[in-house]
This record gives sequence, C-alpha cells and structure tokens, in this order.
Amino acid sequence: MRIAAAQIVTGEDPRQNLELVDEWAGRAAEAGAELVVFPEAVQRAFGHTLTSVAEPVDGPWGARLREIARRHGIAIVAGMFTPAEPGEQGRARVTNTLLAVDGEGVLATYDKIHLYDAFGFQESKTVAPGEEPARFTLDGDLLGLATCYDIRFPNLFTAHARAGALATILPASWGAGPGKVDQWRLLARARALDSTQYVIACGQGLPAAVGVEAVEGAPTGVGHSMIVSPTGEVLAEAGEAPELLVADLDADVVAAAREKLPVLANAREIPQG
Repeated sequence: MRIAAAQIVTGEDPRQNLELVDEWAGRAAEAGAELVVFPEAVQRAFGHTLTSVAEPVDGPWGARLREIARRHGIAIVAGMFTPAEPGEQGRARVTNTLLAVDGEGVLATYDKIHLYDAFGFQESKTVAPGEEPARFTLDGDLLGLATCYDIRFPNLFTAHARAGALATILPASWGAGPGKVDQWRLLARARALDSTQYVIACGQGLPAAVGVEAVEGAPTGVGHSMIVSPTGEVLAEAGEAPELLVADLDADVVAAAREKLPVLANAREIPQG
C-alpha cells in the first residue's frame, strides 16, 4: 500500500481548510498514494471556537471530504469536530474526531480517547473523550486510528497491532515548547517498535512557516510529520513547512519484524501492587 502524509497548516475557516485538503489530496493521488492522511484539527485549527463548526460526520463538511476523495480516487483521513453532550456546569463541548472516507462513503470514525490535559493546556474543558478504538480495512490491509496525545499511551497501539493492523494512523496538532519536537520523534519511533507496525504520524506544520501567527497557548503544530517502519526506522520526515510524505507499506515487512522481535507474543501481564 502506498500511503501519503499531507503536513499542512489549517486556520479558522473550514471552507478554506477543505480547499487545502482538495489541493493536497490531488498531489497525493498524483504520487500514486491509495490513502492520504491529514493532521488533527483540519476542519478548524486549535485556538478558535470549536462548537460553532462541530457537525455530524455525515454533515456538509464530511460530505465535502467524501466528494474530494471520490474525485481524486483516494481514501482520506482527516481531523474534524463533532457535537458532544455538555460537560460540567453545562459547558458546551465537542468530540475530537477522525473521519476516514473514500469515494464510496465513511470507512471509520474515531473519537480521541486521551485528551491533552498537559503542558498547561486543558483539552477536556471543551472536548469530550472517546471510549473505543477504531480500525478500518483498505485494500485488504487493516489500519488503526489514533490522535496526537494518544501517542503517549502504548496500549492503544499494541491493541491495534494485536488486532492485525499493518499501521496506526496518527493525525496530530502537536503543541510547541522546549523539547517537544524531540519527544514527538522519540514517541513515534517507540510506538512503532512497541507494536511492530508502521506509524503514520501526520502533524500540523508550524504556523510561522507559512506566515501565520499561532494562537498563544494552543497546540497548533510543529511540523516534523513522520512515517516510521515496524523496526523504528524513519522512512520519511518533514520539516516545519507544509510537505507531502509518501512511503510504501509492506505487510511482509511487518510479518518479518514480528518474527524477529516478537514483543506482542512475549508480553506478559504485570500484576498491580
């Protein structure tokens, strides 16, 4: 399977962001990719009100995403926001959702399980957590879904691998800060090694790289999207600016890695206490 990761920088306007998706999906299709992965928060970048753009996955924004996939003949994964029940004291919330589509319809949806309540940001104030992992099959290969902060929780990745996933797709909008790019690189490689699968880590680019002023305190992206092999090798890595990464994923490579490094088979449950 040839897969692409489209590192873009989205803004406040969902329509303009879809224009970016259309442009970069076309580039991915021209490169021969069967699937193109976009970052988290494609519908609207973090730092802006999310409840006003939240809509069901079968709403207008999702319909437009499916139309783009159909026209370019490529499957797409992109981050959007869907409505959620109010939180404490009736505070309006959304769900941070990944939508996977192709020209025929919805392949899968995933609601981010682990919310980014770290480094001074509190995603849980406005976002409701998901509860279940999600996977989908494309051309006979199983693919798992994860979002940004999920990368710090190995169990989600190993769960996908135990289910037979070739790769976990990880859209993100990584928060900037001292050491954060190094952590991103380390975690992407570690999760691939933990689970002996490919990791497609596609983040928002650095806003400053395209002349956009980031909203202070919001996790608006640092770039450095990566495609990592099941043995932790970085097959492709972007810089800070928008960039398209392309790599071929091979199920035989995954099988060979799991034979040589059988961490899934060797794992034992550690008792508490």
